[in-house]
Amino acid sequence: MNMPLPPLQPSQELLSPEALAAALRQIGAERYHNLHPFHRRLHNGELTLDQVRAWALNRYYYQAMIPIKDATILARMDDPALRRVWRQRIVDHDGEEGQTDGQAGGIDRWLKLTDGLGLIRDEVISTRHILPATRFAVEAYVHFVRDRTLLEAIASSLTEMFSPQIISERVSGMLANYSFISEETLAYFGKRLTQAPRDADFALAYVQRHAVTLETQAAALAALRFKCDVLWSQLDALEHAYVDPGLPPPGAWRPGELLVPGAAR
Repeated sequence: MNMPLPPLQPSQELLSPEALAAALRQIGAERYHNLHPFHRRLHNGELTLDQVRAWALNRYYYQAMIPIKDATILARMDDPALRRVWRQRIVDHDGEEGQTDGQAGGIDRWLKLTDGLGLIRDEVISTRHILPATRFAVEAYVHFVRDRTLLEAIASSLTEMFSPQIISERVSGMLANYSFISEETLAYFGKRLTQAPRDADFALAYVQRHAVTLETQAAALAALRFKCDVLWSQLDALEHAYVDPGLPPPGAWRPGELLVPGAAR
């Protein structure tokens, strides 16, 4: 079943490729989740260790589903050349067989973060303890790329245009403000500084080539707004469950749970 989106509102005139790119970037400037109060607190060192744990635990589900999302998009591509490019995204997150630590995929690197925060790895991987809203939002994204047009699926990935900014803020802020964070635990983000711009450049060029009518341009813009909403809603859930008012729902992780022996409390 198709995920509902607000009615498309095409602009009054067709955008040039450059104007379309500018309109997409404007969506990021207004709606990307680096603007969310939870992330502001995360980067500024205003969260407790347990609140950072809650973020890392829930975000793992998003990271783990990225290659599934990309495999879903890949299966819809008729062009072998397009598939060859897109499948690199799956390798980037899943890694390759026989990889060394330096070649680990994004999922393994995220687990270094949850390890460093003292969370039991098997419990993180199980995803049994994430917030319901996290699961709903992430699965809505996978359903979106399955059910919408290929153009919309690719356009929804364009939040990667904005990720270098949030990564730079996150790494510098967390290293400066949290004694329990190290460069090793933040290893996930280093490679994303090169991977995300590469992927975004390719996806943007695709959107510019294929969004050539008022309707397809409106659809591409709406797809990116939808993806921003997916990311924002995950932080809304974290804010409500662990910051204000601090009410994790039944079954979700609670501070003090799932920690390895000797982890800071």
